[in-house]
Amino acid sequence: MKNNTRLTLAIYWRHVRSYLRWWLFLIFCTIAGSVLSVIVPIYIKKFFDAITDTAPSAAIATVLIGILLTILLIELLEWVFWRISTFLMTYIDSGVSRDLYRTCFNYLHRHSYGFFNNNFVGSLVKRTNRFVGSYEGISDRFIWNFIPLVVNLCLIIVILSSKNISLGLILIGWIVFFMIFSYFFSTYKLKYDVERSAAETEVSGVLADTVTNHINLKLFNGYAREVDGFEKVTDKARRLGLFTWNLNNIFEAIQGLLAIGLEIGVFYMGILMWKKGIFTVGDFVLLQSYTLMVFMKIWDFGRMIRHVYRFLSDAEEMTEILNTPHEIVDKPKAKDLKVSRAQIKFDNVLFGYNPTRAVLSKFNFVVAPQEKVALVGPSGAGKSTIVKLILRLHEVGKGKILIDDQSIAGVKLESLWRAISWVPQDPILFHRTLLENIRYGRFDATDEEVYEAAQMAHCHEFISEFPDGYKTFVGERGMKLSGGERQRVAIARAILRNAPILIMDEATSSLDSESEKLIQDALTNLMKNKTVITVAHRLSTIMKMDRIVVIGNGGIVEQGTHAQLLKEKNGLYQKLWSIQAGGFIA
Repeated sequence: MKNNTRLTLAIYWRHVRSYLRWWLFLIFCTIAGSVLSVIVPIYIKKFFDAITDTAPSAAIATVLIGILLTILLIELLEWVFWRISTFLMTYIDSGVSRDLYRTCFNYLHRHSYGFFNNNFVGSLVKRTNRFVGSYEGISDRFIWNFIPLVVNLCLIIVILSSKNISLGLILIGWIVFFMIFSYFFSTYKLKYDVERSAAETEVSGVLADTVTNHINLKLFNGYAREVDGFEKVTDKARRLGLFTWNLNNIFEAIQGLLAIGLEIGVFYMGILMWKKGIFTVGDFVLLQSYTLMVFMKIWDFGRMIRHVYRFLSDAEEMTEILNTPHEIVDKPKAKDLKVSRAQIKFDNVLFGYNPTRAVLSKFNFVVAPQEKVALVGPSGAGKSTIVKLILRLHEVGKGKILIDDQSIAGVKLESLWRAISWVPQDPILFHRTLLENIRYGRFDATDEEVYEAAQMAHCHEFISEFPDGYKTFVGERGMKLSGGERQRVAIARAILRNAPILIMDEATSSLDSESEKLIQDALTNLMKNKTVITVAHRLSTIMKMDRIVVIGNGGIVEQGTHAQLLKEKNGLYQKLWSIQAGGFIA
């Protein structure tokens, strides 16, 4: 935890440095306001001494008014410094929070495909929000609690020590004991705060997972089961939360007893000095003012320590992500991929999702320029894995993947992805307009180019039926559209991108027969002059491909045209075709 604490504070400080000049001015104003707040009780002491030392008179009244005006001036000046501090704090915190969000966003989205598969969306969002919120909390505690605490206590100790060294020593001893106690108590509580944060993150993750799968929850009668599961994780979070809150209550109870002891002790010392004639009524007023001020600041100190540790524990999960190296990155001096022919080659590739099971073993595979290749095979054979490796969503264990004799491991990822159009089986759309979702294929496309791509993908027909047309928002993940409509939007996006390499994962799987016929025309246009790899589940959609490659047992089992593979006796493709052929018209 200590290492993560240093990392968290280092990240925060790196962002604060962009506002260093304003931040230093903020500290100056805070110190000035804190100093003036300690000076005011000195003049209040003078005020009461003036009242009690002599009988009422015009001269004394003039002195009292003068003291009162001095107090007014000091408090107005203090008010100015605090107001400047609040405006500066607002300016700095808003800027740093924005920058932290940007840092989290930028770093998070550089993580690999596998990283997102292993983390709940809701948990990642909550970690980001907590990380930024923790900065705001720590910043507030430092400016509004820690600095005034240090300034006030130091000045109060100096002033009371100058009056009587015993008072100063009592106060110093009490403060040291209280702070040591607060530190060790907060350190003890920290591990439970971390567990509580993890439990709350788990609650968010389960909630997000069930909301995402709400239709499965209903149709598979999972409501009661999920309610029971959610009750368990929320109860775990409640138990940890209750325990940490009770620790807070215990601490505040002990803190209250210590405060009572200090108050009685310093006033007892005041009485002893009053008996000797060296303590005045004004001194009692000064002592009462400073005692209350010490109570407030020290009480805040205990709360500040607990809050800071809680903020640090809340930030820890995101700090770990920000300090986890990205799995897949551009190599030093990586160059842009130059695509002239769009040939794809797998050279002795070894890959597995875990060390004990290889999905591809010494895999060799070449797709000629502008060749249209279909990948088929049983589930788990590695068809989708081949596509993910071309997109470099995973790193190969051994061997190389080359595009036009350039290893994709040695080129910039952005340039690799720029050379590929991708149509997934189940497209996920942004909760943005249809126009924006299609334009995601090429950001500089004009509206007219978007409309043309939509017409080619036969999106225009259903888009024109919406009241807002292309300005219609599609909902989270595109759920306001049917599966076939989302797939046509994905095809329109690929048409607009017009990259030299096209990868499709059963691009017509969600379409009815009539829509599929329309889309096949669009796909024919889309595939012209491109190197195409399509992962096929419905074999009827790949009969006209240049080559069909059957994947199995970590490599290529068969390959050829549809007609050639059907002639292979006892061939895997022939078996797959026989299983599906009942539903097709050859």
